[in-house]
Formats: sequence, C-alpha cells, structure tokens
Amino acid sequence: MPDCLLRSALIYDFDGTLARGNLQEHSFIPAISMSKEAFWKGVKSCAKQEDADEILVYMLLMIEKAREKKKVISIDDLHKHGKDADLFPGLKEQAWFHRINCHAEQCGLHLEHYIISSGIEEMIRGCAIIDAFTDVFASKFIYRDGAAAWPGVAINYTTKTQYLFRINKGIGNHWDSAAINRYMAKERRPIPFKRMIFVGDGDTDIPAMKMMTYKGGCAIAVYDPSRSDHDLDKIHRLIADRRVDFVAPADYSKNAQLDIIIRGILSRIEHDSKSIGKHA
Repeated sequence: MPDCLLRSALIYDFDGTLARGNLQEHSFIPAISMSKEAFWKGVKSCAKQEDADEILVYMLLMIEKAREKKKVISIDDLHKHGKDADLFPGLKEQAWFHRINCHAEQCGLHLEHYIISSGIEEMIRGCAIIDAFTDVFASKFIYRDGAAAWPGVAINYTTKTQYLFRINKGIGNHWDSAAINRYMAKERRPIPFKRMIFVGDGDTDIPAMKMMTYKGGCAIAVYDPSRSDHDLDKIHRLIADRRVDFVAPADYSKNAQLDIIIRGILSRIEHDSKSIGKHA
C-alpha cells in the first residue's frame, strides 16, 4: 500500500447483506432433513426454554442434528456449504470490489473489506468472493478429530461492536482480550472510525450501526426488494430511529443506488481528511 493512501474500511454483515437468506438454509439444513422453518423455530424455542443466546443455540443444534443423522461437521464440509451462497447482484464476478477500490484510490484511500457476521465463519470462507476480504470475523466451531465439537466463537448483535474496535485498532483475532481493552491513542489507531462504513440488513446489526454513527463513521442498511412488507418496514424504521445514515437495495451493480451512496461517502471521507490536514 502506498504511504500516501489513508487506510479505510468497508465492513459488511453477510447473511441478508451480501447474500440472500442464511447460509445454513441453502444446503446444511436440507442435509439434516429439516426445513429452515423447523430449524429456526427449534432455535428460538430452545433459547427461550434455556434462557440462552440464540447464536450459541443454533450452533449447538447444528452439531446435535448432524450427529443424529450420523454426519460429521468438518471444515471442508462447511466450506462446501458456503460455496453456493446466493450472492446479491454485482458480487459474483467481484466487479464491485475492483470498482469501489479504484474509486477509493482516486480519493486517496486504501479501502479494506471486512465481514462481521453471526453466521458460520467456515461457511463464509467457502464463498466465491472470500479473496476480496482482509479478514472475516464470524461465529466458528472448535474441532476435535476433524469434527465440530463445540462453539468456539459466537458473535451476536452486541458482540459485533467489539469487532469494530478490533478493526479500528488493527487486532486481527478473536482471542486477544488484553489488546482490545488496552488504551490506544486515537491518532495511533490504524483505521479511524471516521474512515469506516458499516453495511448491514437487520436487527442483529443495529448496535454496530448505532456505534458506527456515534463514532463518526457511516452506517447503511440494505434490503432484499423481494422481502415482505413487514421486513421492509423494519428497515425503514432504522432511518426514522436515526440508526443508519442511508437505506438502499442490496444491489452492488455499477451505478446502483448502493454504489452511488458508497462512492459518495468515500469522496466525503477524502474531503474531510483534507480539511483536517489543512487545520492540523
């Protein structure tokens, strides 16, 4: 990266933001002979009954239901389940990443792409666009003898905010709690919040969106136009409740609304960075 470029970050949720639905629904849940409705109903019921976190519960049920069917959840299998992710328009050929990175460079920015997701990291790492990302922070298993044995990381709606700080401070792991809590002066942080953009689609992204706007970054809510009116109403309320700066369809094609919004934000970051430099 040329020294003259300022590091910036475009951070995405995955399910519902980069791809339609949840990755588990495409092949994993059918492979354990369940419907997606029955699986998620079971998750919610168990979480309520046990007073437990839904993310931990869905990971537990993945292990239990696979064992019932005499199936092993391995890293390779999870990669295969993520291979056929139903990506939104503009993403499959990675044209989005090339185009937006070029625009960022014209703005004097080195744009890095990150994922923060409650989904399964191993599935996400199997998708066709994984090479475009600097890092992926998502829920993941601990493996014993090649099989998923226990949830190792569970990222829910509140813990997503922790990973914004990990990106902000340049900490590329889950385990180092000392580093994330250690004081670091704002001017020493690799990617300031003012040069960060978060893109998400649902309730689990609200704390991250609110944190991003509070810290001076930008938050964008995207939606699948094919979703129900009830789902779209929830997205519209994010603007009304001042949780996000923009709302747009999840279309990453050239000159789509989202493309125009993000290019505009990057240009604004350039303008603001130059203004700060003049007054430094």
